[in-house]
Amino acid sequence: MWTMSAGVTRTRLWRLSQRRRRMTLLLHVISAGAWIGIDVVVAVLVLTGWFAADVDVRSLAYRALAEFVVWPMLASGLVCLATGVLLGVGTKWGLVRYRWVAVKLVLNLVLCTLIVVVLQPGMDAVGTYGEHLLTGTPSSSRVRTLFFPPAVSLSTLTFATALAIYKPWGRLRRSTRRADS
Repeated sequence: MWTMSAGVTRTRLWRLSQRRRRMTLLLHVISAGAWIGIDVVVAVLVLTGWFAADVDVRSLAYRALAEFVVWPMLASGLVCLATGVLLGVGTKWGLVRYRWVAVKLVLNLVLCTLIVVVLQPGMDAVGTYGEHLLTGTPSSSRVRTLFFPPAVSLSTLTFATALAIYKPWGRLRRSTRRADS
């Protein structure tokens, strides 16, 4: 229960029980960790595709990127988003009550959107490039920019993790309490 400036008392309509909050938080942390792990794998595959001496290994790295990266990354991002929303709505932090929670929400939405709008459409070209490496006719320079998605995503997810730990900036809207005389 909290008091608003006009003296109106408002109670939360819904709150997660302690057990459900912990389970949701666990799933949130696991999905965020999986997302970070997938980004690390993407970075390793990109670097392998760039620098491996064996053309078969380079080809395999690009084909693996095209085949296995987008959907697990999107799934972990969406689970992280869903559990984050659930935690925001069902706990004292609120969904847009605190700046750090609102920033995490926006970052998650932006990253999930980038996966669908920017990363996924280019994966067919990456797979084709990997196949063409084997035939000796690689034709796409799109793979030169492949390091940006994991670099941006890892940086953003690290920042979001730091927000969750340090909880900076305070509330978005401050309620003005009337002083009792």
